[in-house]
Amino acid sequence: MPEDEWQAISLSYTSGTTGNPKGVVYHHRGSYLMSTGSATAWNMPNRLNFLTIVPMFHCNGWCYPWTIPMLNGRTICLRNIDIKKIFELIDKYNVTHFGGAPIVLNMITGAPESDRKKLKHKVYVLTAGAPPPSIIFKKMKSLGFEVMHVYGLTETYGHVTQWHGTIHGKELEEEKQNEIKARQGVRYPNTEGVTIMNPESMKEVPKDGKTIGEIMIRGNVVMKGYFKDKDATDKAMKGGWFHTGDLAVMHPDGYVKIQDRSKDIIISGGENISSIEIENTLAKHPSVSIAAVVAKPDEKWGEVPCAFIEMVKDKPVTEKELISFCKETLANFKVPKKVEFCELPKTSTGKIQKFELRKKAKELT
Repeated sequence: MPEDEWQAISLSYTSGTTGNPKGVVYHHRGSYLMSTGSATAWNMPNRLNFLTIVPMFHCNGWCYPWTIPMLNGRTICLRNIDIKKIFELIDKYNVTHFGGAPIVLNMITGAPESDRKKLKHKVYVLTAGAPPPSIIFKKMKSLGFEVMHVYGLTETYGHVTQWHGTIHGKELEEEKQNEIKARQGVRYPNTEGVTIMNPESMKEVPKDGKTIGEIMIRGNVVMKGYFKDKDATDKAMKGGWFHTGDLAVMHPDGYVKIQDRSKDIIISGGENISSIEIENTLAKHPSVSIAAVVAKPDEKWGEVPCAFIEMVKDKPVTEKELISFCKETLANFKVPKKVEFCELPKTSTGKIQKFELRKKAKELT
C-alpha cells in the first residue's frame, strides 16, 4: 500500500495527435476514483465478462484493468484489433462489455458479414477517443450493441463526461437521442467540475449551445502532472483548472459538445468552421468509411476545408459527388474545397494524426 494516496501509481503518455507525446503521471487517489466512478456511471454489474480492446498504454486501458477486478469480473484480452476475432470472443466467453475508439466501431459496422456472428445477447460498448458521428450509434444498435459515448483525456485518467440517458428526465426518439449521444455529455460522478470557459478571462460562457469556449476540468481525477515538465504542467493547470485544448459549447440542457480542438478550427474569411461538423456530414455518405477534415491554406480566404477520406470497400465515390453531398446540408463556406482519397495516418490507439494531414493539405493545389 502507498504511504500517501497522492503518490504516483503509473505513467501514461498522450497519444501524440498534435505533436510529441507527453508523459502523464497518475496518482493512487485518482486511479481509485476513476475505477469506482466508471463502474457507477456505466452501471456495471458484478461478475461481468469484459473484452479488453483499448490498449494498456492508453490511459491504462481507460483504467478498466483496475475496475474489472474490483467487480469480480473476467477480462478477456485481445492483442490486435481483428473484427472476426472480436465476434468469436464475444460468443465464446459470453462477453457483456467492451470499450473501443470510434474507429473500432467503424471497423465493426463496416466488416463483411462473413466476419460477423449474430449476437446471442446485448453487448454494452463504451466509446471515446474522438467525437463519433451520430450514425454510428444506429449502425451498432442494428448489430445488437448498445453504445455509450464518453469524453476524457489521458490527463484525466479517461472519461469525465458521459451521455446521461435523458434530457430533463424525458426519453427521446432514436434519431434525436443519437444526435445527443454524439455530444460529449454531462459530468461524470467522479469529477468535481467540468465547464466551458473563455480561456483568457476564465469566465464561464453562456449555456446557449452557440458560444464557444474551452473545456476546463478539475477534481481528483486530474493528473499529478506532466513527467519532468513543470512548465507544461503549470500552463495546463493555469487558474486552478485543467485546460483541455478542446473548444466546445454548453447547451441549455447541460450537455457539452466539442466544436474542435483549438488547433483544428478552420478560420475561413473570418468565420470559424468546425472540422467535426464537416466530418459528421461526410460520415453519413454510404461510401465513406472514415473522414478527416483540416485547414488548407488559401490566398483569398486564408483557410478552406480540405477533406481526407478512407472509402468503404467496393463502394467508390468521386470528389465531385462528396462535395455535392455536403452542399445538401452545409453552408457553402463549410463545404470542403478539396477532397483527397487515401489511408489516414493514425496513432497506435486509432486517432487521426491531423498534424500530418495539415502537412499534406499544404502541398495540394
